Amino acid sequence: MKVTNITVRHLKKHLKHPFKTSFGLFHDREFLLLEAKDESGTIGWGECVAFDSPWYTEETVKTSWHILEDFLIPMILHKEISHPDEVSDLFKSIRKNNMAKSTIEGAIWDIYAQQTNQSLAKALGGNKEKIEVGISIGIQKTIEKQIEVVGQAVNKGYKRIKVKIKPGWDVNVLSALRQHFPHASIMADANSAYTLKDIPLFKELDQFNLTMIEQPLAYDDIIDHAKLQKQIKTPICLDESINSVEDARKAIELGSCRVINVKIGRVGGLTEARKIHDLCKENGIPVWCGGMLEAGIGRAHNIALTTLSNFVLPGDTAGSSNYWEEDIITPEVVVEDGYIHVPKISGIGYQPSLESINKFTISTKRFQ
Repeated sequence: MKVTNITVRHLKKHLKHPFKTSFGLFHDREFLLLEAKDESGTIGWGECVAFDSPWYTEETVKTSWHILEDFLIPMILHKEISHPDEVSDLFKSIRKNNMAKSTIEGAIWDIYAQQTNQSLAKALGGNKEKIEVGISIGIQKTIEKQIEVVGQAVNKGYKRIKVKIKPGWDVNVLSALRQHFPHASIMADANSAYTLKDIPLFKELDQFNLTMIEQPLAYDDIIDHAKLQKQIKTPICLDESINSVEDARKAIELGSCRVINVKIGRVGGLTEARKIHDLCKENGIPVWCGGMLEAGIGRAHNIALTTLSNFVLPGDTAGSSNYWEEDIITPEVVVEDGYIHVPKISGIGYQPSLESINKFTISTKRFQ
């Protein structure tokens, strides 16, 4: 394939419910969409999952636009590409900026899947007809409200419940949730809010039989996590610390975690995500697909990735209606009793709705 046209759009959508973590409160979601067209007229779509502020990683919507426009798009336009795996090699001279890289790479994978007449899931090597789905729930105003929201998710059949914690909102909340939902699969996500000084607290959390604790310590650490994992029974899951297959290899060798969260944008694209999946499978480390408050196109890529065999834990790919009054794809992503049925049509499996996309677009630029 040879990409001849690229359109980048900056969108802003209002979240159905505010989403609170240890590092911020979200009412709106800004993101980029990239539309790539090859010489045959096939169109592929990618979604940039960077936030408008650098609180999750150093990337933002604006920095991603800059990297796309000034570096990555010129590298990809009119280049002959036989397989999407080649894209990451083309971008090797650009350090980090993984979310910007994955935006283009995702669109190339979509084109490739369409041209080979297979779903994106099949193109990646996935073989599941449906995937288990979990849900990520932000910090609520009161413990009673947290119990209510978790209860709603449990009743909808979600296979795993992730709740955000932070210092002062941890033991008391998890204790109440475990008391109310003794058999639910519950995990805690700390978003790097703690240090090794909190080891006694994490030992206390062992009593709640959590599925895992996600990224309890610094966002770029694998050494202290290894020290913590040796002292607690609950599996540690690494998120922000894993930005490449090399990061995953080192974390596994050190014993820094027993689970890894794979986010396509964080690791630079589907090719790198698949490499991490394969490495973890070889080493007996289960993986799951994390969420970044994606709109429909990013959500479609997550669904396809989750069909790989070692995604044995439910991901954060909840249905469209959990986040948006209106998504940007048709049909919208629907969860039925904790499962999403994987689309079988070629490409990402969902049709981007230009009417909806245009409704939420702030700015647009085309490249040829």
